[in-house]
Amino acid sequence: MKIEDCGLRNNFKQLSIRYDQSHEVLWTFFNQPNMVPCANREIISEIIQHQQEVENTRGVLYLNDHVYNIKYAVAASLTPNVFNLGGHLALIRGLAKNKNKEALLAYATKAIDILNSRLTRFNDCPIINISLVQGLALGAGLEGALTSDVIIAERKSLFSFPEVLFNMFPGMGAHSLVMRKAGVKIADEMILGGKQYTAEQAYELGIVDVLVEDGEGEQAVYKWIEKNKRSSNAYLAIQKAKNRVHPITYDELMDITRLWVDVALQLSEREFSIMDRFIQMQEKLYLPNHMQHLATGTSDNIVSIQRTAG
Repeated sequence: MKIEDCGLRNNFKQLSIRYDQSHEVLWTFFNQPNMVPCANREIISEIIQHQQEVENTRGVLYLNDHVYNIKYAVAASLTPNVFNLGGHLALIRGLAKNKNKEALLAYATKAIDILNSRLTRFNDCPIINISLVQGLALGAGLEGALTSDVIIAERKSLFSFPEVLFNMFPGMGAHSLVMRKAGVKIADEMILGGKQYTAEQAYELGIVDVLVEDGEGEQAVYKWIEKNKRSSNAYLAIQKAKNRVHPITYDELMDITRLWVDVALQLSEREFSIMDRFIQMQEKLYLPNHMQHLATGTSDNIVSIQRTAG
């Protein structure tokens, strides 16, 4: 079946949508070839549109008098070895350096809108959210993954909040999301430390729920669904109860992101320089040569950036 015939678009530039009726799964893939696989303005706009369409379905698709339920919504990526690198650093740097508070807040607010939609199950649809991580999940990319009920990760995956390395902090719900999943101490360690965690380490901390071998991610999603399908209603109710006991509200997310904007506007030239090295590293890794900005002193890995920041 074509997803377009059921009221969901699939002509996005940076998203690819797939519905598997055999398991009642809606797959949303980040599809960002020949660009830095991050939360740029275009993919943010597309995700918002897609989520609004999912909200409008109320978890039910109709086609030729047939009814197809969406019981699971999976977020994944088609970029090899990357889930999402987080915020669009080049954009954030430019807006912060030019003291464009209004535009920076508008960008951050749209990111919060995306997270809030998943946290509220697309405005209270009976859908279980799953994140499939098959590579790097950094900053806002990790925050996005944490909005799901279940995180399934392949062993090659790496998780990090690197913002502290340029005197920032993750402002799209990291504290709230990690604290709810793994506790205050682990949230502080992850956010203040800025280090990378392997998938196995993240699993031991309780950040990752299911750890699988490389290349087995999609299969693991279906295995999890098969294992839990008889108790899916109970599982969904338990997740809703957990969210009620430990709510993450839109107001809470917005208060934190306003603080993030204020901190960004206070960055110094030294901190912009460190951010530049992150930007140059990402462009070197993911952009075709003819698209890369002219850069000097490009760092080849995060370890050397950490040393510079230290």
